Formats: sequence, structure tokens, C-alpha cells
Amino acid sequence: MKRLLASTALIAALSLPAAAQETLDPNAKAGGNITVTYKDDVATLDPAIGYDWQNWSMIKSLFDGLMDYEPGTTTLRPGLAERYETSDDGMTFTFHLRPGVMFHNGREMVAEDVKYSLDRVTNPATQSPGAGFFGAIEGYDAVAGGTADSLSGVTVVDPQTVEIKLSRPDATFLHVMALNFASVVPSEAVDAANGDFGKQPVGTGAFKLGEWTIGQRLVFEKNADYWRDGLPYLDTVTFEVGQEPIVALLRLQNGEVDVPGDGIPPAKFQEVMADPEQAARVVEGGQLQTGYITLNVTTPPLDQVEVRRAINMAINKDRITQLINGRAVPATQPLPPSMPGYTEGYAGYAFDPEAAKQMLADAGLPDGFETELYVMNTDPNPRIAQAIQQDLAAIGVTASIQSLAQANVIEAGGAGTAPMIWSGGMAWIADFPDPSNFYGPILGCAGAEEGGWNWSKFCDEALDAEATAADSMVGQDGTDRLKMWSDVYMKVMDAAPWVPIFNEQRYTMKSARMGGDDSLYVDPVSIPVNYDYVYVTD
Repeated sequence: MKRLLASTALIAALSLPAAAQETLDPNAKAGGNITVTYKDDVATLDPAIGYDWQNWSMIKSLFDGLMDYEPGTTTLRPGLAERYETSDDGMTFTFHLRPGVMFHNGREMVAEDVKYSLDRVTNPATQSPGAGFFGAIEGYDAVAGGTADSLSGVTVVDPQTVEIKLSRPDATFLHVMALNFASVVPSEAVDAANGDFGKQPVGTGAFKLGEWTIGQRLVFEKNADYWRDGLPYLDTVTFEVGQEPIVALLRLQNGEVDVPGDGIPPAKFQEVMADPEQAARVVEGGQLQTGYITLNVTTPPLDQVEVRRAINMAINKDRITQLINGRAVPATQPLPPSMPGYTEGYAGYAFDPEAAKQMLADAGLPDGFETELYVMNTDPNPRIAQAIQQDLAAIGVTASIQSLAQANVIEAGGAGTAPMIWSGGMAWIADFPDPSNFYGPILGCAGAEEGGWNWSKFCDEALDAEATAADSMVGQDGTDRLKMWSDVYMKVMDAAPWVPIFNEQRYTMKSARMGGDDSLYVDPVSIPVNYDYVYVTD
């Protein structure tokens, strides 16, 4: 067995009975409250279910997993596991838990909780959109298929040790164990919630839910027993919902809001950047993001590949990019340019409405067809949907726009009732910087199941096998693995279940009183803000 330790700080922490040593910001002040606004209410705080950018960082502050990331980065570090060991063949992981970690309900977290949580997230009854991430764990297929209710590969060795065996090597497994879906939850709290754990969350995180008034606000309170010494800095975080982004920006300017969760309204972006005082509060960061249109391959006539290719050729991506003030580059494929495995030189489908019309005619649809385009109702998404609608009309496709709250769009996508979805506001941002993360949950067969995030319902078992083979290349030449992933995505583009539109840069704002490194406000993992490490200076 090879013992892996994340850092010298971890080695020092091993002598502590319960709390983990942490490198604290010397400028940080403890205490205070911040106000964060969102237009829409939060759908759920259940880590097995929540999978949108709005609740992602909230969940990460309420719960922990065995693995974690250095704040503001994608660098892995142990979380609830103080250390782990892996076998030479990369197929068995032994995690040693931190002693004395307490759930918000006052009970100590133990290895049985880890097993329960992994069994729960992979159980089809949970309808977790992240279940497919755990497909490499031994026994996953039996649980997913309903012939077992427990993962045979997850074994409780003793109260502080859990062993996880894989059925195949998985180059991304430690990243998977850092996902929100792998968060450890107490079974008694799930049972007590009686199906409503998403509204009554109990975890081990830096904050605990203090109040949730549906449609108005959520209040997170500091977890005084948090296992990371000195964190969080804030006493409370108040999330106000039902706030239009433009109103939130005005309230930020008036000192009433600290972070506008929906970002800078596109209609106000140039005005903000032209004002030195406001521009000084803007934080910009790169992101592994792709905005796209899903085409439901189970809905006629989108079940014809020629129709999907025609739609790809009908969309003017340059014009859509201009609608968001040029804060993105047109996309040619599912992977963003900064992601390993991106296929350089691939031009994608050319914008060619005439060729698209001819392709529809060849598919037996010379007069086009009628369909629906679902979109999140936060600006600029309805305007982008209108641009898409106009492009489709130019080739004879009549698309009625269904402009809905985020939760309703996600529900329709998971249920497979939406023929087309513009993903804006919910567009894919990588959970971790590996090409596999853009496949399994949003293009693989596992994600196409009821409630999954694969809204195109695209499922190619042969392509799934190629993806699995790529992720089984543990300890081999990384170049070969990335070439395999490139081939997978080129085959996806040939099947055209998506129209990739753009790869967006990330801009956010913070009030003058907010402290902490800028990277915390564009944290690539705790999207959009790492609440555990920010603080106020007044």
C-alpha cells in the first residue's frame, strides 16, 4: 500500500484529536454577516440532489466529503479523511477518518455514515443526478439496476476506517470523492426529514441552516463545532431570494448587499466597467464552462441526427456572444478551450442557414416543424432564447419559448419533457478539471436517467465504453488518455445531441467591506463563492 498525504499541514494535523489545522488569513476578522441575493429560490440543499450553480456552494458550506480542495483552486486535499492509502493497482482506497468530527445534530461522524451516504446517492430511488459519478465502485451496477441496495465495494473496516474497492481503475476517483454528491450525511436526519432532507439539511460543514423562509430568505449560521480550526470567519450568511439582478446591483451600490449572486446584469455590464469605483469591486476569473442547447434525441423529429445537425448549422453563435457584451468566445465542441482533451483546430458546424434548410428538406421536413425551447427566466437568457428562436425561424423551425424559473427548467430537463433547453444560467461548469466531467453526467447514459442532468437524453453505450476505457488509464501516458477523450467528443459532435454556443468568462462583484482573496469569489469548486473563507472588514 502507498500512503498519500496532501501537505505538510496535514501531517501536523494528524496529532490533533478532532480539529484540523488550517492556514488562516492573517487579515481576517471573525464575526459579522453578509447578504447575498438571488432571483430564484433554492430548489434543494440535499447534496445528493442539488446540482446547479446557485446551491452548489451553499451545499459545500453545509456538508463535507472525504476529499476536498484547497480554497480558490482545483488542488485536491483530504477532507473528512485525514489520510488515505491506495493499492498499487489503483483499485482499492482506504480512508482514515478524522476523529471527533460532529454532525450539526451533535452526533459524531463515523465510517458507517460514509457507507450510508454512498449507498444513498447511488440508489435509484434517490434520483440523484450525480449517481453515475460513482460507477467505478464495485457493486454500482447492481445498485443502479435495483438488484442490490448497498455497494459491495464499500466496506466499514472500523468506526474510523472505510475501504472502497473499484471494479475498474478510475483516474478521477479522488475528484469524485470531493464532489458534493459524495458528502457524508447522517441517516437519522434523512429519515426524520421524511423525504424533505433538502429543506432540513444536516451535515458536518462550516455552516448549518438556521432559517429558511420559502420565497424570501435562507440564513446560514456558523458551526461552532466545525472541525477546521478558526473557520468559518462569518457568524451568518443571509441569502435573500426573489431579488431581480438589477435591483440587487442597485442595493450593492447602496451598501445593502455584499454579493449579487446572479452576477452583473448584462445590460449593466458596460456601465459598471466604465465606472472606476464600481469596476474596482468586480472580480474576473476563468472558468471551465460551456453554454449549450440540448436537443432531446427521444423527441421527434429531434430523434433524427440530420435534424440535429441542421439546428447546429442554423445558430449564429457570434451574435449570441455579442448579447453578453463579448464576455465569451463561440464554442465548437462540448469541452472549453482550457480543458485538457480539447480538440484544437476543430471548427464545429459552420453557420449556414441555407445548408441547414436543405438538410431539413432531405430529412423529410421541407416546411420545418414546431418545437419548444425552455429557458431560465433570468436576463440575459430570455434574450438569448429569442435570438435562437429567430435563427431557427430562418430555417423553418417554429420554437415557442418556455421562460421558467431555474428549478422548473431543471425539472423538465431531468424528466425529458423539454425538446430543447438553452442551458444559460445552468450551463455546465466543470466539477473538476478533467475531460471526463463533461461526459458522464451530461452526455453519458447514466446522466440520461430520470432526474439526471443529461437533458438531451443522449445514450450511446459504445461511446460510454470508450469513455470508461479512457478513465481506466491510471498511471499511463496522459497524452494517450486525452487523445481518447478527444475522440469521444468528436463522436459526440457527429451525433449532435447539443449545440455548443459559447465558453464564458466569469465576472462577479463584491461590496467594499468584503475581505479574502479574489480567488474565493470566483472559486472553481465552490461556485459562485467560497463562503467558508471570506470575511468582512468592518
